[in-house]
Amino acid sequence: MKKIISLCLAIALAGFAFAGGSTTKATSTKKAPAKVKASFIIVEDEAYEAGKEDKQLTMGLAEFLNVEPEVTHMPYSVAKADEKLANLDYSFLPLYLVKKTPDIRSKFEKHIQYGYVQENDEYVILPHQTRQGVYSEKTAKPGIMEIFVMSQCPYGVMAENAVIQAKKEGKSPKANNVHIRYIVDYNEDKGFSSLHGSGEWEEDVRQLLIAKYYPEKLWKYLEIRNKDYRSSRWDKAMEDAGINAKKIMKKFDTEGLELLKQEAAYGKEYGVNASPTFLFEGKVQLDFGSASKIEGFGFLNPNAARSGAAAQAPAGSC
Repeated sequence: MKKIISLCLAIALAGFAFAGGSTTKATSTKKAPAKVKASFIIVEDEAYEAGKEDKQLTMGLAEFLNVEPEVTHMPYSVAKADEKLANLDYSFLPLYLVKKTPDIRSKFEKHIQYGYVQENDEYVILPHQTRQGVYSEKTAKPGIMEIFVMSQCPYGVMAENAVIQAKKEGKSPKANNVHIRYIVDYNEDKGFSSLHGSGEWEEDVRQLLIAKYYPEKLWKYLEIRNKDYRSSRWDKAMEDAGINAKKIMKKFDTEGLELLKQEAAYGKEYGVNASPTFLFEGKVQLDFGSASKIEGFGFLNPNAARSGAAAQAPAGSC
């Protein structure tokens, strides 16, 4: 993901440079030279909107390359059947292909060198460059919304609180289809690590055990815990939620750690490292704004609950 962000930032900065770097005076009548045309192929998912063209990425690439893009929208099924395109990695859509010319190859040279993008004989290939998209080869989980969080991330807590509020108000049955997943790194030699320290992954373990042994009380616990999610008094939150803390802690070092290892592997499988990240039906990766636009999941925009459905979703993440 850091590689993706690096490339997107590079493209964005280049776009500003091209946009603001003209030396032509405002009073000049001299026309700017026409931009060279460049062929873009965007391989798109046929079922989900999130797997289609990202207009901002298209514009950013065009500015970065200083070209006029000629875009071909190609369905995934068509691309797979094309002999010239059949062997590409279509695991995450949309997939951007830019027809190679010496100039385009030169502009992407460092990105190719560092592995941010790929190439074959005909195209520069930009895999997994969009903020949202579709894991085309994953098995669907109909109606399920998974929220990947760090348990001490304020934005992750915000997402959980939006679900809690919807459940309390009984306004959205879709809230019952929301599952919490945890973002954590695991290494055989170094163990677990999490952005906000060991206290965070330890809290992840407790929540995983609560979800397993007290599933009906998980959201009540989160409602209490999220009022002061960095407090060391997790035991008081469990008590107030009607959970046996001793039972949970007896399983912490055995079953609890195994559950967290599974979470680490699951997050790695999807390349998730930003809290919150939303995964719809096991296939569609979304951010706050796009997740709240899925029918029945408007409650995931915490601002909408206070300010009306047109409010903007929070843009931050940990």
